[in-house]
Amino acid sequence: MLPFENIILIDKKSSIAVYKQIANSIINTVRNGVLKPGTKLPGSREMASILNVHRKTVIASYDELEAQGWITVFPRKYVMVAEKLPLLHPKKWDETELAYSYDNDLKINFRIIDKSWCVERDTVEIIIDDGHPDVRLSPIDELLKTYRSFTSRQPAIKSANKGTAQGTVRLREEMVKFLSITRGLTINTDNILITHGAQMSIYLAAQLLLNTQSTIIVGKPNYTVANETFIQTGTQLIEVSVDEYGINTDQIEQLCKKKKITAVYVIPHHHYPTTVTLSVERRMKLLELSNRYSFVIIEDDYDYDYHYASSPYLPLASANHQGNVIYIGSFSKLLDPSLRIGFMAAPKNFIVQCTALRKMIDVGGDGYMQNALAELIKTGELKRHLNKTKKIYHNRRDFLNDLLQSQLSEYISFTVPNGGMAVWITLRKDYSVKQLQNTPLLKIIRTDEESNSFRLGFASMNEQEIEITIDLLHNLLKKQ
Repeated sequence: MLPFENIILIDKKSSIAVYKQIANSIINTVRNGVLKPGTKLPGSREMASILNVHRKTVIASYDELEAQGWITVFPRKYVMVAEKLPLLHPKKWDETELAYSYDNDLKINFRIIDKSWCVERDTVEIIIDDGHPDVRLSPIDELLKTYRSFTSRQPAIKSANKGTAQGTVRLREEMVKFLSITRGLTINTDNILITHGAQMSIYLAAQLLLNTQSTIIVGKPNYTVANETFIQTGTQLIEVSVDEYGINTDQIEQLCKKKKITAVYVIPHHHYPTTVTLSVERRMKLLELSNRYSFVIIEDDYDYDYHYASSPYLPLASANHQGNVIYIGSFSKLLDPSLRIGFMAAPKNFIVQCTALRKMIDVGGDGYMQNALAELIKTGELKRHLNKTKKIYHNRRDFLNDLLQSQLSEYISFTVPNGGMAVWITLRKDYSVKQLQNTPLLKIIRTDEESNSFRLGFASMNEQEIEITIDLLHNLLKKQ
């Protein structure tokens, strides 16, 4: 029930009779949409008790409301807001009155976030994502089955509600082993923070490392959301080129000689969006520059587990460094984008501060889900899933490559990536990615107008869906 004692305000010193004050308050509440037609009101006795007035006063106000057509009274049953409300008085054309309070804008100054980079369209026939997993292949059933089992066992209930700001102990223990086996990281549970996806890890690192006096280097092009996160801290963001060997470390070195660099954000395994892999030489140089000029490397390794041509390079974080590499990853690319479980590996003192900051905006993650994921890792289910999907995604990449070569070669250029879940496609100069994006039939999640390129995610589509997508692209480009 609505808190009528707070909605109906009575001023006993007013010259307006109390019963009319009650009636006017109810009318205003109906006008504002708080009380909808057909809503039942408290009976006269109950309303009198709520408002601390005599019952006859409430009866008088209800009589007034019924006479004006605002309520319907069913004797000895109930009172309700009338289904057909009385017509409002005519208004002037220039008269502005909003029906709901929140139709008003907030007039007090507040910080504005530029979200032009994430405008979404919903009504499209085909969506080309930027490299999502195929959720239909994910072991979601097994994960949810384990999740449900934890919610019915008392010890599991207790452990799921402990220490989730940093991540449950069970998941962090499994992560230590998982990251050691798959990525060569030498860490312990104090070096891990579990987050709601990689983006939260990037945000936390940016908030602690960057400010108006700092400088961060990123690749060009780069992960747009990361750039926006860095810019919001007030830091100076400097872009350096990305070529077929990854981010240009010679340019980074020249910048380090001229000014103090706070951090370098790098995606070495499969750079986003171009998919190129950072060469061994540049990896070694970046680590050496980090040690020499004392800047932090924020290593975003969002899809490390998918590599097809050969064994993947180990992360920068696995090399011999001085604790100045913050390693960020996610399980969203393995299981489901909507399963927001990411992680950060870093020195203990930095993890402690990230955990404290995280608690200000998010008390903790879903302990049951974290422990269920830990069980998938422990039992080997996650490894089996990876082995299966790696083969499937590899085949889909090759299938897409054949179609691109046979149907779109006159319109595009591209390099087959060694791994990952997407291909970076550049249109030839006579064709426009902007025009492609503006068609109502198609939504492309990641485009780059400056390079006239877009990212085509293939992992989430089966062969039939890939064929349909390429057919549409072919028809659209043919018409340009």
